[in-house]
Amino acid sequence: MTIGSDPVAMPSWAWERPEVREALVGRDMGGVFRAMQQYAGLSQARIAAATGLSQSRVNEVINGRREITKLDVFERVADGLDIPAESRRILGLAPARAPGQRDPADLSAYPEVVNVYRDQGFAREEIAAQLQIASNIDVLAIRGLGLLGLNDSLLRSRLTEGAEANVRIMLLDPDSEATAARAAEVGESPQEFAAGIRMTMSRLEGLPGVEVYLYDQMPVWRVIRLDTVMFVSTFGTWEGHESAMYKVIATPRGPLFHGLLRHIDALSTRPVATQSADHGKAER
Repeated sequence: MTIGSDPVAMPSWAWERPEVREALVGRDMGGVFRAMQQYAGLSQARIAAATGLSQSRVNEVINGRREITKLDVFERVADGLDIPAESRRILGLAPARAPGQRDPADLSAYPEVVNVYRDQGFAREEIAAQLQIASNIDVLAIRGLGLLGLNDSLLRSRLTEGAEANVRIMLLDPDSEATAARAAEVGESPQEFAAGIRMTMSRLEGLPGVEVYLYDQMPVWRVIRLDTVMFVSTFGTWEGHESAMYKVIATPRGPLFHGLLRHIDALSTRPVATQSADHGKAER
């Protein structure tokens, strides 16, 4: 692709460089932009013009202050920088097609799962970075201690710093049969297990913009939703942070993101604010 008479495309050998392939695998567009600067000699202004982004945003992405997460922006960047087919595949995109040929229901053209991590620890830095810019945050957990209830929990600093965000937290009802069943599943007493949930609930009291809800179904999914990105794991005979984790992005017809968001919406019906003071459990 060219703008004026200046080529934008990077030499084909450069796409095989280890650091470039690593950036593609991680959907690290800052790394891709830096490669375009190094191997194609592009300025930030040329990258901005080719991709339809502002120069200030290109600068922020290059310097790690912002991420690109929306599929249509990935597509625009890939088209604008003339990213070759194999590199597009590594990035999680379908080969370039003529305008109007993409079918929103074609999940090969709009893949939802863009990264897989062995467990939450491997995604921690990426979650933390995305958390800082998210304006809509949803958390579906059981006890939520490692996410919210302790001072060094993954998400707690954002919730306590007073930054504006819409936050919904879904926790398992400590008085439900599902809590007793889950406690047995992981080899804890129901009382001890329920105490962990109540601890997180108490630690969330009074935090600005935070809405806490209880559900009473046997837990399956553990979800951290940050705007149009979800980090998804599951519960088994292990805790959620030990599960493999998917990074899922919103796509036009993708079932994972939209299905899980619909599930979260359906669980957000029993706010902790309706608890009775004398019983300490949500009204049913």
